[in-house]
Amino acid sequence: MIQDDAPGLLLPENGEDSGGFSDSQDGSLEILNAKEEDSGVRLDVYLASRLGITRSFARRLIDDGNVSLFPEKKAKPALRMGEGSTVRVVLPPPESLDLEPEEVAFGVVYEDEHIIVVDKPSGVVVHPAPGNWHGTLVHGLLYRFRDFGAFNNVLRPGIVHRLDATTSGLMVVAREQKSLESLQEQFRQRTVLKKYLALVHGKIKQPSGRIDLPIGRSSANRLKMAVAVDGRHAVTKYRVLWRRKGYSFLECTIETGRTHQIRVHLGFLGHPIVGDSLYGGDKKTAAILGRVFLHSWKLSFLHPATGTRMSFTSILPDALTGQLQDVLSTVLD
Repeated sequence: MIQDDAPGLLLPENGEDSGGFSDSQDGSLEILNAKEEDSGVRLDVYLASRLGITRSFARRLIDDGNVSLFPEKKAKPALRMGEGSTVRVVLPPPESLDLEPEEVAFGVVYEDEHIIVVDKPSGVVVHPAPGNWHGTLVHGLLYRFRDFGAFNNVLRPGIVHRLDATTSGLMVVAREQKSLESLQEQFRQRTVLKKYLALVHGKIKQPSGRIDLPIGRSSANRLKMAVAVDGRHAVTKYRVLWRRKGYSFLECTIETGRTHQIRVHLGFLGHPIVGDSLYGGDKKTAAILGRVFLHSWKLSFLHPATGTRMSFTSILPDALTGQLQDVLSTVLD
């Protein structure tokens, strides 16, 4: 159901980012093809380099039978790679990956012994995944902060929620297990306030609204999410800040945290986010902007140790303020 906030009005049912928990906690299968420069490299060294994991963890994957080769050979850590060899790796869920720290650019808004609030730039993937095994926020957190506690016996940052690679803005990260559990419970109880700024195509007539439509994996394109009858419950509220000819600037608040939630909901409404060609945005503008115009600008939650309400804000990045200036220079609609 798509409902605007004016009493008695109901919009027709016809047409984020992940601000809560990931829709999948499963492991993954990675297929790697050795190139000429990989010839003669040890298998454990090759896996560590390609997947952004430690060499000891690569050896553990091999020893546990999670690695196989074609042409068929017995996988051993010291096995030398041959050009054209294919390596099949069954990886455990991301939370158990033993990652090699890497220097990655991101802002730190607040930190103490329990939590870190980061300002993630566009272009940085939060967690390692197929196709993005290096340069993630998790790699960068491990590089900058060496004193994370153990989460399920694995030393790693406590990722509570995620943002898409091309979405920027605020995220909270736990430094130890109790803080992680407290923040996760706050997300489950929907007491965490998450507000985003979005520039969308078209003029949204109503000043505010509430989109309550389930979201699931698209049956037509597995890379996309979509409004689906059998999808998971998803609610996005929006408030129009201003309009200019052909555009509306919104503040969005998400009550749930489904993958691509704001992008899917606004695209379904017929107002795709500027820069989001995946969900109907203008491809030319997307190519010029190089990202989705979606920014996590406000985040508020209870501190997991003290119970004090904490609120943080993040200004729009230069690329987005430049886009706003271009829009605002047009004639007022």
